[in-house]
Amino acid sequence: MMIENKKAKFDYEILDLFESGVKFSGAEVKAIRAGKVNLDQAYVKIIGQEAYLVNANISAENTDNTRSRKLLLHKKQILNLELKVKSKKLTVIPIKLYNKGPLFKLEIALARSRRKHKKRDVLKKRDLDRQMERELKNY
Repeated sequence: MMIENKKAKFDYEILDLFESGVKFSGAEVKAIRAGKVNLDQAYVKIIGQEAYLVNANISAENTDNTRSRKLLLHKKQILNLELKVKSKKLTVIPIKLYNKGPLFKLEIALARSRRKHKKRDVLKKRDLDRQMERELKNY
């Protein structure tokens, strides 16, 4: 099972990727296996020396759907992320949630927000690539 944040690659320029564990409750694990997860509005916030996944919507019974969930990272990784976020004005966002054996892993990315004109350029490039694929396919 793999849940992706499809908006992330469009809204952000991804600079660096990390893999982390996440602390879930039992009902949340059941909801994740059923695919009831939305990472579109989620981001990672570093408080003290701990990282939290904020605003991820997991539709589990009897729990707050958007509560903050603790990320399981090494202290060096957290300090590295915090330093880069503060110095270069970057954001940490979730990219994928997947299972690795019995465990769930979250792929997070250090990213820079894209401006509107950059987003338009990405759309134009995608359209041109599609047209070239069609032309090559017909040729």
